[in-house]
Amino acid sequence: MTTMLNIDDIAARLKAKFGKGISPANDCLEVTPTLLPQVAEYLKTTPGMDFDFLDMVTAVDYADRFEMVYRLLSTRNNSLVSIKVKCDKAKPVVPSLANLWQGASLQEREIYDLLGIEFSGHPDMRRIVLWEGYQGHPLRKDFKDRVYGAGN
Repeated sequence: MTTMLNIDDIAARLKAKFGKGISPANDCLEVTPTLLPQVAEYLKTTPGMDFDFLDMVTAVDYADRFEMVYRLLSTRNNSLVSIKVKCDKAKPVVPSLANLWQGASLQEREIYDLLGIEFSGHPDMRRIVLWEGYQGHPLRKDFKDRVYGAGN
């Protein structure tokens, strides 16, 4: 059975390693965008952590921000951990994790296409669902379709 690790313990280890910018939040780790690559690499490569599989990446559009959610799985320890990263609504940019987990690449492109969140350092940041030149990002709450006037 896959288990969720104690978030407070992991947060304490990460704070000791990286300092501020990491906190436990409702069974998740909340991490600042600038610390995301280092924390993700630590969780992947540190013995005892071994989060070798990026299970999923998704994003949530809140009124005042976007929030990225990453769920990592350790196949060795059969454990899960989730990371949340808040990013600016006006210019949403988050570091890419495609260099750590190849599976992040397509998921980050889909989020970019549908929500407009950019992933700095992504090796191929372009639309994946809609065509180049399409105006807007249809899963954003402020999206309005130019032709039909429909929106979210």
